[in-house]
Amino acid sequence: MKLLGLEATQNSYYYQSRYQQLVDLGVELYVLNGVGTDDFWPAERYRVSGSNHIDDLIATAKAWQADVQFDGVLTFSEASVVAVAAVAEALGLPGIGVEAARTSRNKLLMRQAHRRHGAAHPDFEFVASVEQAHAAAGRLGFPLIIKPTLGAASNFVFRADDAAELAERFDQASRGIHDMSWYRMEADGLDLGPHGLLVESFLDGNEFLIEALAWDGELYLGSIVDRVTVEGGTFDDDVHHAPTALSPADVAAVHAVVAAGARAQGLHRSAMHAEVRFHDGTPHLVEIAVRPGGGGLDHMARLSAGYDLIAAVRDVAAGVRPQVRHYQPTDVHTAALCLLCDAGTVERITVPDEVSSSDRLFFFKLTAKPGDVIRRPPDGNSILGFLGVTGASLDDALGEAVRLAGHVAVDLEP
Repeated sequence: MKLLGLEATQNSYYYQSRYQQLVDLGVELYVLNGVGTDDFWPAERYRVSGSNHIDDLIATAKAWQADVQFDGVLTFSEASVVAVAAVAEALGLPGIGVEAARTSRNKLLMRQAHRRHGAAHPDFEFVASVEQAHAAAGRLGFPLIIKPTLGAASNFVFRADDAAELAERFDQASRGIHDMSWYRMEADGLDLGPHGLLVESFLDGNEFLIEALAWDGELYLGSIVDRVTVEGGTFDDDVHHAPTALSPADVAAVHAVVAAGARAQGLHRSAMHAEVRFHDGTPHLVEIAVRPGGGGLDHMARLSAGYDLIAAVRDVAAGVRPQVRHYQPTDVHTAALCLLCDAGTVERITVPDEVSSSDRLFFFKLTAKPGDVIRRPPDGNSILGFLGVTGASLDDALGEAVRLAGHVAVDLEP
């Protein structure tokens, strides 16, 4: 199977390990970056178009397709899902279509689709000024959520508990979203829908991260991971455990709302990452993205539910029905977290042998390096990396993950 991996703008080396997983699964993988480094992938299977404009990406892909004959095109990047849909259409390869990709990328279009089709979601308004935000708050009530329509990784997502905080957060978010990396990494020349801010009603229950598959009218929950972060005014996606503690009845309710959301977004054959939060005992959609979840969620899915989401992405890209079953947890307990530090420029990251050689680790990845600038709310949501462990129980796994993370030391430049 010959597949083309694509990023309109290379997100450092973040997806290299996932590309390697595809190779390990037997894929002959080629990589095209619009703007990127020369050393990202083996030269004979790597091209940089020198531009992130969609016309240039399509032209480069078409020229390469004439020589290679790709079976499919894919991305792991939230900022490239619309570009990949456009390239797939231009090359006559399987894909979800540009309209479904745009609806699944832009949170306003997504919310509007959920509302039209009756998929449970928070109430919302698109606001272009702080005055409109205050008017929306008058209808929605506090607390409420402010979020970008074209964001990712919780960048510039804030909770506001009163009018003063709403004004402060709106100002921070409206200034920050235009320089946000997830927006700047998008391909030029595409209609991505409105770029701005949503105000949403607050969902007061627990959140769950789902790796799912839509295939010809059937929706499969491959993996369910519980988010156990203690939240404040910002949303660090930092502590998870699996298998889920949800009851069978709650799993069935989650299945129903994700299926409704997938139909609303026009997803007929797609791997997806869904985020669901309960409110008044009922699951509501936070989002459904048409790419797999990040961090170590692929490893957690395999260990805690026997679901290989990377293999599912491979097969969907080529138009082949993946091997998947409805959610069936294993007896393996896992916990994972993001490695966080204060804002600043990284001088040194020290990882002791106690961490790197632990037999409890199933995943450890540093995404920052010396010289990188770490931005923390309200200026961004940079992280150092990810760490995941197994345990005899969920509490045991969580405790060990926190203990090992505490030994990773970060020095920031003065």
